[in-house]
Amino acid sequence: MPTQVKLGDIAVDVVLKDIKNVHLSVHPPTGRVTISAPARMSLDTIRVFAISKLAWIKQQQQKLQEQERETPREYLDRESHYVWGKRYLLKVIESGQTPAVELKHRQMHLRVRPGASDGKKRAIVEEWYRAQLKQAVPTLIAKWEPQMGVKVERFFVQKMKTKWGSCNPTSASIRLNTDLAKKPPLCLEYIVVHEMVHLLEPIHNQCFMTLMDQFMPRWRYCRAELNRLPVRHEEWAY
Repeated sequence: MPTQVKLGDIAVDVVLKDIKNVHLSVHPPTGRVTISAPARMSLDTIRVFAISKLAWIKQQQQKLQEQERETPREYLDRESHYVWGKRYLLKVIESGQTPAVELKHRQMHLRVRPGASDGKKRAIVEEWYRAQLKQAVPTLIAKWEPQMGVKVERFFVQKMKTKWGSCNPTSASIRLNTDLAKKPPLCLEYIVVHEMVHLLEPIHNQCFMTLMDQFMPRWRYCRAELNRLPVRHEEWAY
């Protein structure tokens, strides 16, 4: 069961596992700190380890606080929206036709019913992003399954508040954040590979890092690029 140690005003969630080494992580977007440690290790020892890393923890938290965030979306004409890393200017078109989103040149045409609310506009755009991701992911899975020797049984696309993706090794399923459709394609591929590697190694240990290096040698660059880009304005890198 997870427990917690306090380092002044910083709370560190501790999980004891059947592992050999200690793993420290600072998670976007809020800078939550976790430590995975061997089950035999005492909390006092873990606290001393965390204290020794306090400067690094604060440095990582500061980076996350400074990460650029999108302004709130208002779904007005000439508002910027991103698709696969490219910027498009929104053009809202009121029409009696079926609501839809279409890219034309460097514009994102959002067709809505007359008098549609901001909430309805948001729902149409987010469902369109979801569809873009659902179309792109199967090709990536098919590319990487034979290289890794794994099989993804199912994948899900959904709005995720604090993660780019997740994996359930037991059911061989992965989940992906809808917002990945806004990022460059290489960022999506990195997250897909990351989650598929979890089918071989469930936790972020040295074996996991070695597998990432083997399959995608530039994965650290991809991670940095993804975490450099603006995230949605709500409190929500990898």
